[in-house]
Amino acid sequence: MTILLMVSTLLYFAVGGISMAEGDSQQIKWVYPGPTWETRTPEESGLSLAKLDALRDAAGGRGCIVRYGYMVYAWGDVAKRADVASACKPVLAHFLFKAIEEGRIGSLDDEVSKFEPRLKDLNEALDYKDRNITWRHLVNQISCYGVQERPGTAYDYNDYNFALFFDSLMLKVYGSTWETVDADVLHPKLTDYLQCEDNPTFMAFGTGDRPGRLGISVRDFARFGLLYLRKGNWKGVQLILPDHVAVAVNTPLPNSIPRTSGKDAGMIPGQRSGGGGKNQTDHLGSYSFMWWTNGVDRDGKRHWPDAPLDAYGAFGHGGPRAMVVLPGYDLIISWNDADIKSRDKENQVLKLLVESVVK
Repeated sequence: MTILLMVSTLLYFAVGGISMAEGDSQQIKWVYPGPTWETRTPEESGLSLAKLDALRDAAGGRGCIVRYGYMVYAWGDVAKRADVASACKPVLAHFLFKAIEEGRIGSLDDEVSKFEPRLKDLNEALDYKDRNITWRHLVNQISCYGVQERPGTAYDYNDYNFALFFDSLMLKVYGSTWETVDADVLHPKLTDYLQCEDNPTFMAFGTGDRPGRLGISVRDFARFGLLYLRKGNWKGVQLILPDHVAVAVNTPLPNSIPRTSGKDAGMIPGQRSGGGGKNQTDHLGSYSFMWWTNGVDRDGKRHWPDAPLDAYGAFGHGGPRAMVVLPGYDLIISWNDADIKSRDKENQVLKLLVESVVK
């Protein structure tokens, strides 16, 4: 285990409220859904119904809340499968760690050009910088793919980066196709274990329209959150190593990494986008392997001032599509098509969730 991995793991378990020494005894008590969610009332789960009603009214759309492994509150059509936009990215990151665990990739610091050799021929005038893109760069959006900085030196929230990541990982590392990636990878390695109810797909709009976009219901997305809340363990099967979970949700980029200047550089001919363009946002000291965490930005502002420090989540379209985990409270909230379109609104909803906890 590297020093970074060890430190991240120790921090994760400490902040999450369950020590590694307690892990075995805690696991015995863990509750998981079967083919359907077992339910409890908010009151039975130590939550205020009035506060959850206020949260629902503030959020809009549809959503659900899970505590202690039980479905405790829901609004709207929680079974509706729909695109979650960039909230899909932590699921893709999950499969990167899985590829390392299966020996398909040596490490996060392997060069992507081993699988996508066209990267070796790009940007001669920039000393063929893209030859040096690693998987760590892609998953943290610091590859500088399509902009002039060298890999690892700047942050570029970039949906060309996402498409390069998805296609290199799923089509080349896993050897699948757009047509078969659900059957080859998503279902047998993840959603079948989670017993998802609403048939998640990486082809939310079909193979001809932004392949790689995740279509999933809010109640199925909450299962993915529960997997990470349970440190990668699902009913006794370790779907992803606890060390990798810890790194994924607890190592945000430092503010010393600047946002890209945005000056264009060459990309692979015909390079597609996952939906958007380049340079969409800064990392805000809170971007960790495609998860958003509760870090502090360059101006000293906490990402969600009224949420626990250990909160982390997957967000799409700036907030309307999301799934958030609050480990210290053993809570997960998932929503879609919500009226949540800013960090401040995210914070408002998470504040109401925290305030709903009465025990």
